[in-house]
Amino acid sequence: MSSRIQTLAKAVKEHPDDSFYKFTLALEMLKIGERRKAQVLFENILVNDPEYIGVYYHLGKLYVDLQENELALETYIRGIEIADQIKDGHARSELMSAKFDLELEMD
Repeated sequence: MSSRIQTLAKAVKEHPDDSFYKFTLALEMLKIGERRKAQVLFENILVNDPEYIGVYYHLGKLYVDLQENELALETYIRGIEIADQIKDGHARSELMSAKFDLELEMD
């Protein structure tokens, strides 16, 4: 385990309500192929901090990688709703694009 992952895991333990640390740790987990650990972290953010907009794209993409296309689609749609609520046009655009690509793949 890299020192970066150890540092982030410690930060998550010390600051369990900090979505940034969880999100960053999840991204590091993905880099080393620990998809399920990343999934748990991303899903925890969704439950505890639903306005943490970056999680929707990455969790949706992870669901696609895990061949959970329906969950991915739901995640993108929910992310688009949140992006609208918090008026984040950039995140909305990325999520719309990911949703469109997935819908084409599912047809």
